[in-house]
Amino acid sequence: MELGRLEYLQALVTEFQVTDSTEAKEQVLANLANFAYDPSNYEYLRQLQVLDLFLDMLTEDNEALVEFAMGGLCNLCLDKTNKEYILEAGGVEPIINCLSSPNEETVMSAVTALMFLTTPRSRAQTTALPVVECMLRFSLSANARLRNLASVFLQDYCSPPRVEEARNLSKHTALGIPLPKD
Repeated sequence: MELGRLEYLQALVTEFQVTDSTEAKEQVLANLANFAYDPSNYEYLRQLQVLDLFLDMLTEDNEALVEFAMGGLCNLCLDKTNKEYILEAGGVEPIINCLSSPNEETVMSAVTALMFLTTPRSRAQTTALPVVECMLRFSLSANARLRNLASVFLQDYCSPPRVEEARNLSKHTALGIPLPKD
């Protein structure tokens, strides 16, 4: 049974790599992101370098590929081994860049992933001032899901002095980040 799971995941990765169809790539990446939700798949996904695939897809122009990759990373980063891998691979910066996506699901997954990736070692990066400024803007959003998630991020992951510093900045470095479309 377990060997069948690995073979199936390998077939998905291979299909993603060899297909020229954008629609097929999107479907495969969506499937991989769904498999990333199940901890019994973590080892297989690491073995097949799916974390790297997800990280690579964060810079694509295709919003669907970015959405599914960000969702997959969000599903994977609660696991300690995956979290360390993402942090060591420089994954925080491309995840932060996803905060400017026009796709609501991409932004929600990026905020959640930043929460999961926050450790004493990574906190300076995950709660950098531009990120906190962005969360302050998101906390004022008309979108209740985004507003609530950003408020939790500010309350649970950012120190009060950091939030105050972001509020008081005269140069708003996150001002150009658009809110996702509803």
